[in-house]
Amino acid sequence: MQYKRILLKLSGEALMGERAYGIDPKRLAEYAKEIKEVVATGVEVAIVIGGGNIFRGVAGAANGMDRVQGDHMGMLATCINGLALQSALEDEDVKTRLQTALEIKEVAEPYIKRKAIRHLEKGRVVIFGAGTGNPYFTTDTAAVLRAIEIDADAILKGTRVDGIYNVDPEKNKDAVKFETITFKDVIAKGLKVMDMTAFTLSEENKLPIIVFDMNTNGNLLKLVSGEKIGTIVINNK
Repeated sequence: MQYKRILLKLSGEALMGERAYGIDPKRLAEYAKEIKEVVATGVEVAIVIGGGNIFRGVAGAANGMDRVQGDHMGMLATCINGLALQSALEDEDVKTRLQTALEIKEVAEPYIKRKAIRHLEKGRVVIFGAGTGNPYFTTDTAAVLRAIEIDADAILKGTRVDGIYNVDPEKNKDAVKFETITFKDVIAKGLKVMDMTAFTLSEENKLPIIVFDMNTNGNLLKLVSGEKIGTIVINNK
């Protein structure tokens, strides 16, 4: 396998499938099967999921809600998604643990780095919920932070697009895809891969980010097997 330990970043919106909001059980089951295939190869998998399909703190603030309160609601939304994915994975007989940055001990373990690593070493999938536990930080930042803490080999950002393009490929048919790109080039070209805090943290710790299409069956397994899927962001070409 190309990687020994990965952190998979999924957006909350990815769980909606064709729905306008909420969680699509069919999409959830598809993701669980994809992750199971990777776990079966011996690759250690940690996951961070967003909460945008349920609630987005920024949107709440825009409607007059206190930003901190809204962000806390967003963190709880990621825990709901984490519980849903945990259930889907367990339906596939994949041993899973949910750890959260906010303590909800009745339904999840509190985040403890050493415990998370031990779970991974035992072949369990670890889902990190509640972001970093702090307002004003996105789940992208949480993903990079957790990946660094558990010493992951790469961050795999699953999206509905098959990589990074010079312009939005869903709006421009002449968009050009990058196979490999440096962190500096992403910033210079103004490409939106992650929020700047997450992106800078990844660059400083020389942690590669791979953006790929998670909705194409088999892509995740191909990627960890070493096939060139999506776009990889690295420090130097």
